[in-house]
Amino acid sequence: MGGQNPYIADTGVRLPARPYKITIVDEKRQSHTIEIDPAKLPFGDHGLPGSILDICMAHGIELDHACGGVCACSTCHVYVKEGLETCNPATEDEEDQLDEAYALKPTSRLGCQCVPDGSRDVVIEIPTINRNLAREPHGADSMTTHHD
Repeated sequence: MGGQNPYIADTGVRLPARPYKITIVDEKRQSHTIEIDPAKLPFGDHGLPGSILDICMAHGIELDHACGGVCACSTCHVYVKEGLETCNPATEDEEDQLDEAYALKPTSRLGCQCVPDGSRDVVIEIPTINRNLAREPHGADSMTTHHD
């Protein structure tokens, strides 16, 4: 499954008209800066055309998306650290799904629904935890096992 959810009304997202840069800080804290060419959008069928998820998938950046990017889960939760005002507003459907995400912040968005308009550069951070998994930054040695 992928693309846009047929049960959610078209949001009328405005795609960028000029090139812009997006920096994505992944869950391992590695930074990826990508020059977005509006003529090449969308890259695929992951989330809304030109979405953060679409961009991540096209550039080999791991962003979990259990539902295929159709706004039916919260696993593609991201923080928009810079440039939030350039992104389409969150819909009620997106806000309902965000209620299920861990560690919400005022800048939280679903990567499958958040589409920057290209009017300025954007910085995104992928949280280290989501509804599907938790990553331990200190490695497996810091984990304990409980036996009953």
